[in-house]
Amino acid sequence: MPAAAPDDALGRFVTLGDTAEILKISVDEALALVRSGELPAIRVGRAADTSGGASRWRVERTVLEAYIEGKYEETRRMGLWNQAEFANIPELSGGTIVRAPRTPPAADATDED
Repeated sequence: MPAAAPDDALGRFVTLGDTAEILKISVDEALALVRSGELPAIRVGRAADTSGGASRWRVERTVLEAYIEGKYEETRRMGLWNQAEFANIPELSGGTIVRAPRTPPAADATDED
C-alpha cells in the first residue's frame, strides 16, 4: 500500500495547535484569528476544557490553504501599491511633466485709486 500524501496525513480538519504550527505563530494568535473571524473555523466538543477554548476549534485544511493563499495575494497587492506610491509623474508620462496653463487671478471689482 502506498504511503499517504502529507496532506492526507492531516485529515480534513486541523486543530488550532496544528494551524499555529503551520503558520509559525502561537496558539493564542491562531485563536485570535478564529475569534476575529479572519480565519473561519468550527467549534467541536464540550466547553469544559482548560486550554482557554483553543482545543475546541478545528480549521478545515482547504480553508487554511485558502487563508494562506489570500495572505500571499494581500502581500503581492501591498507590494504593487508601495511601488505605485513611490512612482513619480515623469516616470509615468514618459519623462515629460505636463502642467495645466495658469490663469491669472481675477481682478478685484473694488480697486482703489
